[in-house]
Amino acid sequence: MFISPGRYVQGAGAVKELGRHISVLRCKNALLVVDPIGIKAVGEGIYKSLENMDITCHTEEFRRECCQEEIDRIAESAKKYASDIVVAVGGGKTIDIAKAVSYKMETKLAVIPTIAATDAPCSALSVIYTKDGVFESFLVLPKNPDLVLVDTEVITKAPVRLFVSGMGDALSTWFEADTSFKSCTCGMQQTLSTLAAQSLARTCYETIITNGYEAKLAVERGVVTEAVERVTEANTLLSGLGFESGGLAAAHSFQDGVTVLEETHKYFHGEKVSFGVIFQLVLENRPEKEINEVLDFCLKVGLPVSLEDIGVVDIDKPRLWKVAVATAGPEETIHSEPFEVTPEKVFAALLVANALGKEAKNKFNK
Repeated sequence: MFISPGRYVQGAGAVKELGRHISVLRCKNALLVVDPIGIKAVGEGIYKSLENMDITCHTEEFRRECCQEEIDRIAESAKKYASDIVVAVGGGKTIDIAKAVSYKMETKLAVIPTIAATDAPCSALSVIYTKDGVFESFLVLPKNPDLVLVDTEVITKAPVRLFVSGMGDALSTWFEADTSFKSCTCGMQQTLSTLAAQSLARTCYETIITNGYEAKLAVERGVVTEAVERVTEANTLLSGLGFESGGLAAAHSFQDGVTVLEETHKYFHGEKVSFGVIFQLVLENRPEKEINEVLDFCLKVGLPVSLEDIGVVDIDKPRLWKVAVATAGPEETIHSEPFEVTPEKVFAALLVANALGKEAKNKFNK
C-alpha cells in the first residue's frame, strides 16, 4: 500500500494561499494549534488569508509535550468552537498533537510546518510521549493530512540547527525502507512496501547527500535557493512518504530507546536519528563505504556521529544496557531487521557505532 497527503504545496510565500486551499476542502471554521514561536513567523499571512476567504478561526497554543493530557485539552477547544478543520502551525510535536486532535474530533487536517526538522507533516502518525518526555506509543491514524503547506521563506528563518536535524531524520529513510523491503516487513500501515515508496526513499537519500551542505549554507544566510527547496522537499515530503509507505527499522528504534536517558531530551529527533543511522548500519554489517559516506556527510553538515554528540557523556554499561533494552523492545520497529534482534546485539552495535563516530570526528577535526 502507498499512502500520502491529499495535497502538498511548497514554495516561497505559500502560506498566503492557505485560505484558498482550505476553501477547496469546504471548511469554514478552523482551530489553529500553534507553537508561540511558529505563529509569530507566519501568523499575519495565515490570518489575512483566512479572512479573505471568510474562514473563521480560533487559536490554541501548544504546551510543550505531545501527551494524552494535551490532546484531551485541545480537543475540548475543537469541540467548543465546532471546528471543521484543525490547522497545525509549528514543529513536529505541535503537528503530532494537531493530528491526534483532528482524529479524535473527526475533522479535516491541515499542516503548516514552520521548520523542516522532521517528516511528521505528511504522515498519518503521531508519536505520543509521557508528560515528562519519554516515548510512550505510536498513534497510527486512518488517513494522512488533507493539506500540507510549506513556505520555504519561513523555513529559512528558523535556526539552521533545526533544518540540519531534518536532514538527520531524512537520512534514515532509505536505509530503513530498504531493510523493511528486503525483510518483507510490514510498514507503519501494516502492509508491504511498494516500488514507488522505495524509489522515493532512495531519492530522499540522494537529494540530501547531493544538496544538503549547500542548502545548509543558504539557510545560514536566510535565503531560499534551489538546494533549499530540494532539501525541504526531501526532509518533509520524500522522507514522510518514504518512511510511512516504506517502513522503519533500527534507526528510529534507537531514537525511541535513548529517550530513557534524560540528558538526551534536549536534542532534536533528527539528531538522535542521525546517530541511529550509524548504529543501524553497524548492526546490519553494511559495507564500510556506505558507513563512511554517512559519517562524512554528518560531519560536514554538523549532525551527531557519537553518543557524546547527543549528550550521553557517561557511557557506563548499566546505562547503555538500559538504552539497548529499550531499543530492542518488543513493539519497536527494530524488529523489521531480517535477523533476530536482542539487547546484546544492540549493545554491541552501539559501542562499535560510537567508536566509529568518534574516530571519524577526530580525523575530520585534524
